[in-house]
Amino acid sequence: MMRNYKNLAATALLLIATSVSSFAQQKKSTALTPLDYVDPNIGGSGIVLQPTRPLVHLPNSILRVFPMKQDQLDDQISFFPLTVVSHRTEYAFSFLPIKGKQDDGFWGKKFTIASEKTTPYYYQAEDEDNGMVVEFTASTKSGFFNIDFKDKSNNYLRIGLNGNAGNVQQQSKRVITGFEEITGLKTYFYAEADQDISSLKYQNDADKKRMLASFDNQQVKFKYAISYISIDQAKANLGIEIPAWDFNAVKEKAKSIWNKKLSQIEVKGGTTAQKRTFYTSLYRTYERMVDINEYGQYYSAYDHQVHKSDQPFFVDNWIWDMYIADEPLHTILDPKQEVQKINSYITMYKQSGWMPTFALATGDWPAMTGNHAASWMADAWAKGLRFDVKTAYEGLKKNSLEGTLLPWRNGPATAIDSFYNTHGYLYSTHPEERGSKDGVDMDKWWEGRGNEGVSITLEWSICDWAIAQLATPAGYAKDKPLFLKRAGWYANVYNQKEGFVWPKDKEGNWIYPYNTKLLGREYVTENNSYTYNWTPKHDLTGLFEKMGGRQKAEAKLDQLFREDLSLPKFLFWLNQPDASGLVGQFVMGNEPSYHIPYLYNYMGAPWKTQKRIRMLIDTWYPDNVFGIPGDEDGGGTTAFVVLSMMGFFPVTPGVPVYNIGSPSFNEATIKLSSGKSFTINAVNNSKTNVYIQKATLNGKPLDKPWFTHSELLKGGVLTLQMGPRPNKTWGSKIYNAPPSAINVDPEKYE
Repeated sequence: MMRNYKNLAATALLLIATSVSSFAQQKKSTALTPLDYVDPNIGGSGIVLQPTRPLVHLPNSILRVFPMKQDQLDDQISFFPLTVVSHRTEYAFSFLPIKGKQDDGFWGKKFTIASEKTTPYYYQAEDEDNGMVVEFTASTKSGFFNIDFKDKSNNYLRIGLNGNAGNVQQQSKRVITGFEEITGLKTYFYAEADQDISSLKYQNDADKKRMLASFDNQQVKFKYAISYISIDQAKANLGIEIPAWDFNAVKEKAKSIWNKKLSQIEVKGGTTAQKRTFYTSLYRTYERMVDINEYGQYYSAYDHQVHKSDQPFFVDNWIWDMYIADEPLHTILDPKQEVQKINSYITMYKQSGWMPTFALATGDWPAMTGNHAASWMADAWAKGLRFDVKTAYEGLKKNSLEGTLLPWRNGPATAIDSFYNTHGYLYSTHPEERGSKDGVDMDKWWEGRGNEGVSITLEWSICDWAIAQLATPAGYAKDKPLFLKRAGWYANVYNQKEGFVWPKDKEGNWIYPYNTKLLGREYVTENNSYTYNWTPKHDLTGLFEKMGGRQKAEAKLDQLFREDLSLPKFLFWLNQPDASGLVGQFVMGNEPSYHIPYLYNYMGAPWKTQKRIRMLIDTWYPDNVFGIPGDEDGGGTTAFVVLSMMGFFPVTPGVPVYNIGSPSFNEATIKLSSGKSFTINAVNNSKTNVYIQKATLNGKPLDKPWFTHSELLKGGVLTLQMGPRPNKTWGSKIYNAPPSAINVDPEKYE
């Protein structure tokens, strides 16, 4: 049934007004910390696709909880998952306090919200029907609900599964346990209440998948822990993390942890709205990866064994989304943990025989395109992080030369992969040829849709360049020429006559007709050729030459932001809803676009990067429920926001330099793990003063629009003099452009 759109709009305005009013009152009464600026409701209504969720958790921790609603405009909670197993896709168990006379409607009953409070460490909601209040806070593997039913009668907790195999059972007057199998992974919980269960009822006595536990008390506390090992281990986790019944103590500890984490970056100046966007974005980047080691042991879905280990084991990384900004951000903020994440990937390779793509708790999910664990690891290595590079290289090489390139599929190479290795591009099929032959189709879901041959060729070229950079330190220097050759294969799908990346058939002919504005997965992934034209960020020098030189490339980039859709938006989004946050054909709402505004730095026109970045951030990232232009992807998008609002961004993974943009704040200081600090100081910065007039780095003139990772690690101050009109000469010399070419040696910039 369609909702009343006037009511939706009124709800949205009420949420925004309430949030702003509450924030204003808080600002008057106390000095604000970074945590005070965080509003988990930002982005809570997806523009086209998925909303963000008001997630309660600790940074990079296994236990993640939120109220399950359609989005943040919805005023009814269906249930609380006891944990998120995989960002946005898999949830374990369900929990909901219910009040009223027991009847069959209880199994579908929802919690109607009169008011709610959302923070990273604490959630509270009041039921408008009866005044019942539910509170929640979290530790790393355990959670704590506190329910005030308002009186002692007709009080229940509904606890169950989310439709998977498993059961929930009462173990004693105050203990409930359960397990649920999710994509082959058994998830367990152990829970205790601080009051006796007076009676118990199952929805179905035969399967015991959902229960109603009745309490004759007004106040009920419910604490629990999650495990991927066993119920006994879940009980042990709870005993370690929440041994007592002090809800406020757990809440305050979680608050302290978040305050410390978010205070690693301090910003000054800017508006309150900008700080809310910034710190909420920073909070979002800590949703993944999550450490699933349970006090000395962990279960791995990569060999289906329990392993003893005193090291973290991190899972839940959608690497196609994360390698661009999220992992580079945390390479700066917590290099030790970044190594632990990479070590987890290497361990998964040892356990399974393949380097993971999307390393979920449930096992590898071969989603999207590319071998971007290579991009991530090469970037980390170039920035001085050290890990078992030999084993990492062997796994990445195996993926590239022996595995299938096709997205949504794991395993050895198919016939079409052999074609790629022989001919240097992944051929595309004409519409009338599509079917199941040659392993073209990825899955029944995509039957008849093509094979994304253009974007696969482009993205694997980036990944093979990254592998080439790891060959020598791994002890395989002889392999480097092979992978550098493969890094140039992106050119095989660039149609110089048309000026676009273009599908090519098995015979080597360009496929006509082809609409470069066409969206879908026939030839490209979640975007079109306007976006994928700029994918070869490992060889921008070569790409610009193919476009006819830097000036023509600059004109083409200008047109990207100005080109019309040539069809109504609803038809555009019908084909590809991921292409949201539109400025011309530029897509702010999807990761493959995030480096594109910075490419003007490579063309001798840094002022255009400054212009575009400030406009894009101010336009598409407001501090309200509509404040994320596309799928947030658990940090993939918000890491772009954090870096860009500070004033810099990485473009080529594996080359340890940062492009300078236009900071949103007068000052941003990063407290490094070494004890040093790096500050970006934007003098005279304002809404109109978005252009860099001149720059210094540690007091010395800086005439190039980039700096190195090693300069950042040394600490110091990057000072940017800002003004209302562009200085078109600053950073414009071609010899001052950031490095990006197949023959670039990253070691020169360490």
